[in-house]
Amino acid sequence: MRPKTKNPFNLKLLIIPTTLVFFLIFILRSNLSPSSNITTSPRSNIRQSKSLPKTKAEMKCPKNYCGKIPQSISEALIHYSTSTITPQQTLEEISITSRILEEYSPCNFLVFGLGHDSLMWHSLNHGGRTVFLEEDESWIEQIKRRFPMLESYRASYGTKVSQANDLMHVGKGIECTAVSDPRYSVCQLALKGLPSEVYEVEWDLIMVDAPTGYYEEAPGRMAAIYTAGMMARNRRRRGGGGGGGTHVFVHDVNREVEDKFSMEFLCEGYLKKQEGRLRHFVVPSHRDDLERPFCP
Repeated sequence: MRPKTKNPFNLKLLIIPTTLVFFLIFILRSNLSPSSNITTSPRSNIRQSKSLPKTKAEMKCPKNYCGKIPQSISEALIHYSTSTITPQQTLEEISITSRILEEYSPCNFLVFGLGHDSLMWHSLNHGGRTVFLEEDESWIEQIKRRFPMLESYRASYGTKVSQANDLMHVGKGIECTAVSDPRYSVCQLALKGLPSEVYEVEWDLIMVDAPTGYYEEAPGRMAAIYTAGMMARNRRRRGGGGGGGTHVFVHDVNREVEDKFSMEFLCEGYLKKQEGRLRHFVVPSHRDDLERPFCP
């Protein structure tokens, strides 16, 4: 998720931060209900006199607060309008996830990876819980100093990209296709050392954009992809959208590991959309239907 060094005169450095600013403003306007937008039409008078149920926006917005920009949104706008560092994902890729967040936030959003786009995800899920998992402890501390409002934890991976083929074979075994809580799984791909709250929260969205996976000795995203899929299958409640499943996003599917493992463990049959290097899956819960096949 951490961007590579780019030419300081690259036009993208100007276009993307500016676009993100307008994008965040758009999300803010669609979720808040400022007093300046209240009309005096007969319909609005009827609404006030009969005390009709509140709209979704009004229920999300505390009394006497709807006309004020939340601090997290303000900080994101300032950060992205003044920074020359842009997120790794393109605007088209970001839009896939943001449209789901626009519909379901505030929600529970788990992100494998901590980077310069983390403040954006936190802000787009305003009022919800966004948690980031990162392999590099020093990087966590560095980001925490800059953005203390972000909730992040260290994730340890005992895998290497060079082991991907062997792990693919292991993952097809019955011990890995049986639905269970990842922390108690006997599958070699399951991540078992995450904080307890990561396993206990019902995640509405999961983004896999880490750990590092572009060289042979890197941990790779095999376990992250598998664990995301198992969390979705083991979910107690149905969730929202796409037939009541968990929305799982995998970035960098142009690479072999991300391509093959997402199709195998999140399933091609659950794939909803691909834009550039990002795939969007909706994985249903299997807890109420243990006869449901691992993939449709």
